[in-house]
Amino acid sequence: IFIQSEAFTSLVKVCLCSSFSIMTHLINLINVVVILFILFLAAEAKPKRHIQYRHRPRFHRNPLLPRFPPFDLPPNDDDDNNNNNDETPILKDPIPIKDVVKKLDFAIASIGQWEIISQDSGVSAMHVNLLPTNKIIIYDAKVYRMSRIRLPEGEPCVPFKDLQTQEDRIDCFAHSVEYDIETNQIRPLKINGGDPWCSSGGLTADGTFVSTGGFADGGKTIRHFGGGCQDCEWREYDETLVDERWYATQQLLPNGEIILIGGRRSFSYEFLPLQEGQRAEQSYFFPYLYETSDFDENNLYPFVHLSTDGNLFIFSNNRSLLLNPTNHKVVHTFPVLPGGSRNYPASGMSALLPIDLNAETIKAEVIVCGGNRPEAFFLAETKKIFLPALQDCGRLTISERFPQWDSEMMPSRRTMGDALILPNGQLLFINGAQLGTAAWWDAEAPNYTPALYEPEKPKGLRFKVMKATRIARMYHSTSVVLPNGKIWVGGSNTHDTYKDKVKYPTETRVEAFSPPYLDEAFSKYRPQINEVASQKVLRYGDLFETEFSVEDGFGLTSNDIKVTMYAPPFTTHGFSMGQRLVVLKIDEFIEQEQGNYRVKMAAPPSGAIAPPGYYLLFVVHRGIPSTGTWVHIQ
Repeated sequence: IFIQSEAFTSLVKVCLCSSFSIMTHLINLINVVVILFILFLAAEAKPKRHIQYRHRPRFHRNPLLPRFPPFDLPPNDDDDNNNNNDETPILKDPIPIKDVVKKLDFAIASIGQWEIISQDSGVSAMHVNLLPTNKIIIYDAKVYRMSRIRLPEGEPCVPFKDLQTQEDRIDCFAHSVEYDIETNQIRPLKINGGDPWCSSGGLTADGTFVSTGGFADGGKTIRHFGGGCQDCEWREYDETLVDERWYATQQLLPNGEIILIGGRRSFSYEFLPLQEGQRAEQSYFFPYLYETSDFDENNLYPFVHLSTDGNLFIFSNNRSLLLNPTNHKVVHTFPVLPGGSRNYPASGMSALLPIDLNAETIKAEVIVCGGNRPEAFFLAETKKIFLPALQDCGRLTISERFPQWDSEMMPSRRTMGDALILPNGQLLFINGAQLGTAAWWDAEAPNYTPALYEPEKPKGLRFKVMKATRIARMYHSTSVVLPNGKIWVGGSNTHDTYKDKVKYPTETRVEAFSPPYLDEAFSKYRPQINEVASQKVLRYGDLFETEFSVEDGFGLTSNDIKVTMYAPPFTTHGFSMGQRLVVLKIDEFIEQEQGNYRVKMAAPPSGAIAPPGYYLLFVVHRGIPSTGTWVHIQ
């Protein structure tokens, strides 16, 4: 009754009015306090005359920071560089430019450019390797008995027996060419011996290219090319391997020996003879290869990387271990990489991340990306059901005792792609398909779009999508890092012969992809190596010098420069064997005259860091590499 009465209503109105009055006074009081606090800060603040230093410093009449295109400055740049802790902001003696904090790499918005540099490479580039002569050795399979270039005039055709008709026939086509990267001209080469289809390869310590294994009569063949000769031809030695090597992996060791691992139905490894033409002595049974082979294998062309301790990281299917090639013992086994199968025919990608000799602890880290589910090949081969390729990557620090895989996602799915290390330490994922697996007619949805990967950035910020090509590069496509920093791209043949009027024709066109660092807007910041004044022959652990110039190198310091050594790999079936990039430690940096510099570096300390042989040396200015120059280390 009281609640419904007029007395209660009057009481509530009085309380509400009182509350509103109190709140109004409280807000006014807070406003007064805030105004007084702001006035107090203004009275205590000192004049910030030093703010001008960043924009218009007085010393040398030059800006403290060089006139580069816009880039993000490090956090608290003003505070760190302008002595805010001084009682009075009086300008002190100038800090030498070499002591300025390291500047970030140039922020390049470009997504790259494509161009066709040859309409016909003669053969479809199934296997490729850049040679120290600035030529690319290219070869295909002989089993097709055709290509798009014939043997040179006067060169006898190769006799063979047609296995279907049992008739004696002759093959007058070239199945290998030497490609000149400076003129884009080709020279046909004759293969007399066993078929090199799906073989392995790489450079020796003296720069000779060695190809091993292959199909049928080529399973035990060792082939040599180059090594100081002019107009070289293939030198072939059949039946010189112990076991047949088809889809095997080849790796150069710290002492200059070459190890050959795996292959179809070859659960073993062996070492190549040291002398050309000799026979290998023995093979070593490797049960791990048998254990990782499932119904559709998925462990061919195993990923092999030489670790910084001289042991071999071997990844097969979804498992990996560290093998000591000297005492033949397994040093360590690593956790399984989840998600699916990564090796042929699931055909993912892998690379050894750049080895930085400036780090306190020199580490070895690998990345494995893409592939497909274990059953993907069976479904594609028998039912033409093309499963989506894997989209994930796993990183593993193999130089640690108990590492774990760290996973991240690529911008798109990819199988049969290549993972190339660029001269500046970035990676490029290129070529391949988004559905299916390797093998004839077993994939769809070409992945036309490369992806740039920056391994030093935080996870989630490492990938950048590049400009797409218009040419499908699927099964049997390849790519090469060129000395000028461009990417040579060739091959692709999803058929059991050369075909044109089909959905994915046999490709002999050659493209060049220019990564963002080749954007013309940044050409004035690109270093140019003075080859005449630079050392070409290196010894392990010794200091050596390189001279270079930069058109616009104002304020250039040793912090803005890194020098890298790149081992050109043998690339086939989505894996670049022997690929390696080493970031050298700079010992001395001297500005000789305006725009010209001399840098002294320590060569890699051992063959475990950089196996003996030929490398491309690059000077990299805040992410922009010079044209590479060939050096030899031993």
